[in-house]
Amino acid sequence: MEQLPTSPSELLKYCKDKGIDYVDVRFTDMLGMMHHFTMHINAMDEADFTQGLGFDGSSIRGWKAINESDMLAVLDASSAYIDPFFEKKTLAVIADIYEPGDTPTEYARSPRTILKRAVEYMKSTGIADQVFFGPEAEFFIFSDVRFDQETNSGFYFIDSIDARWNMGTDEGPNLGFKMRTKEGYFPLPPNDHFQDLRGEMLAMLEKMGIPTEKHHHEVSSAGQAEINFKLDEAPRIADKLQLYKYVVKNVARKHGFSATFMPKPLFGDNGTGMHTHQSLWKDGKNLFAGKGYANLSDMAMNYIAGILTHGPALLSFTNPTTNSYKRLVPGFEAPVNLVYSARNRSASIRVPIAVHGDKARRIEFRTPDAASNPYLAFAAMLMAGLDGVQKKLDPGKPADFNLYDATPEQLEGLSAVPANLTKVLDALEEDQEWLTRGDVFTKDFIDAYIEYKREEVEQIVNQRPHPYEFVLYYDC
Repeated sequence: MEQLPTSPSELLKYCKDKGIDYVDVRFTDMLGMMHHFTMHINAMDEADFTQGLGFDGSSIRGWKAINESDMLAVLDASSAYIDPFFEKKTLAVIADIYEPGDTPTEYARSPRTILKRAVEYMKSTGIADQVFFGPEAEFFIFSDVRFDQETNSGFYFIDSIDARWNMGTDEGPNLGFKMRTKEGYFPLPPNDHFQDLRGEMLAMLEKMGIPTEKHHHEVSSAGQAEINFKLDEAPRIADKLQLYKYVVKNVARKHGFSATFMPKPLFGDNGTGMHTHQSLWKDGKNLFAGKGYANLSDMAMNYIAGILTHGPALLSFTNPTTNSYKRLVPGFEAPVNLVYSARNRSASIRVPIAVHGDKARRIEFRTPDAASNPYLAFAAMLMAGLDGVQKKLDPGKPADFNLYDATPEQLEGLSAVPANLTKVLDALEEDQEWLTRGDVFTKDFIDAYIEYKREEVEQIVNQRPHPYEFVLYYDC
């Protein structure tokens, strides 16, 4: 794993010594999609790391109107990596987005800026000087994907070589060993068709500077997978998650497959989540380690309470699509109750066993999915947790029982996740003061985000016919 220089001058020298041809400038929009533009290495100089590069921001979703489109991309040398998928030798660098002017200022709608502001706000409170996140972003690997939406048609079709629906397909020959519904967890090849593909993804991540831990087939059929990489501080972990998704998609495509982080692409089988481990640190000490419930500190319990209290509004950023709520239903191993527990995977917040002692003490928020923008999701989780710490909120009693098989009496009084995106956007409109502290999330950004997401709901739920509506209503 090659370590690239982190200063602009040394990075430019490295590019010259290694014969780098191009520089690819990358940034993330409001909804989590990475964008890029490419320039020849001879066009880059040290000023690009301080003064930035001009570009048109009017076509980026949720950003600028055409009459105010000029923006600056200020390169972050510490984020650089060599892109392995481009034919020409290319250095990729993540940029922070600035408003141009006599004194350029950070753009308040840039997700990476929002996460950086959340970390700075955390430090300003004196509560902690580091926050670590460890996302477990699951994904599906499909062998055929077709979908479209027109005035007179709308459909999707997906296929996977290991899916149970292909047990009777003539594959010339069909050799069997297909995954049955909900039986995809940890089987060996030949049931696991994607061992080598995931292994190549893991090796590519290591090569690009992302230390990994393990990979495996997930519970769902149809190539559901997970690769774990080591936790890191924000915003670096958000950068790594964006790179992780980029690697997964491109390695899959290289081998004739398509990878997606869509939360619920399959009907009747498990969806994909992004369980997110997190902890606060100060002066090199894990502040979540203690002598209380599950060996957690009082601060950790307050942090849990903050996430649970603001859960409905928080899900606007951690579960931001209409499809997210098709995963968050009973019966598919998704956490549908806003409660906490030790070792209990049916709770929205789990306290994992810390095998390596107090330094590994953490909480795991299991509700998020990887359709989220990681910069916004991590920032919102941090702000919710900090609010719990500042107000010394009480998370109540743990739910140390299987919530999937709970009796009505056991579930009485427990909060459930909202049923759909409309409800979480309603919650965000009512509950957002905790996000705006320190100008982390501005009111302007939240309003723009809600407006954009409500338009998604309008298009999907209220305007477009659904294929299943033809099954139900065509002969009415």
